Amino acid sequence: MPKMIVSIDGVVIKEVQLTKDRTTLGRRPYNDVVIDNLAVSGEHAVFQMTGNDVFVEDLNSTNGTYVNGKAAKKQQLHHGDSVEVGKYKIRFVGEADDGFEKTMAVKSSAVSSSAPAASGFPVSSSSELSEAGSGASIKVLSGAAAGREVSLTKVVTTVGKPGVAVAAITKRQAGFVVHHVEGAGNPTLNGAPIGPEPVSLKNGDLIELAGTQMQFVQH
Repeated sequence: MPKMIVSIDGVVIKEVQLTKDRTTLGRRPYNDVVIDNLAVSGEHAVFQMTGNDVFVEDLNSTNGTYVNGKAAKKQQLHHGDSVEVGKYKIRFVGEADDGFEKTMAVKSSAVSSSAPAASGFPVSSSSELSEAGSGASIKVLSGAAAGREVSLTKVVTTVGKPGVAVAAITKRQAGFVVHHVEGAGNPTLNGAPIGPEPVSLKNGDLIELAGTQMQFVQH
């Protein structure tokens, strides 16, 4: 299903799946998406879903709603569109535009609130596995998050900075694979560029993404 990825200063703070005909956004606590910021009106905008089409409509907000940098009263959203509300950016991800098999869709891009925003290296995961544990992890070797180790306990784990460079590590029956999701800076695996096609991972492989080095560890 389509979803919205909310970020500020390049750091994802929440992800909202569009499951209803109307999803409201604003500062008031009764909204479906609450953004507690004075630049956001109490009832700022609404996302309307009609079949497979999603529209964003500004609710006469004080500071307006922008789509890809242009003021919008009501506008249909397409995969990859950016909705700006104050300093917040909301990236629209359309269901039909994933381009990968279901376990590799970009629906894993949520970053949990426990991920340290100050590290500049969000890590997130989604799609629970039925078995407990996976026996693999990613260890960050450089940057502000150096030393952090993230267990790969989900089907899909995404690493990187949204809008800069994001890669996804997917668990399959035969093992783990990695592929490039978004961003201009292509990640590398042992020095070789990682493209949109999945590449198998083995113990000790070095991944570099947005200037951060990490190592794939299989226990």
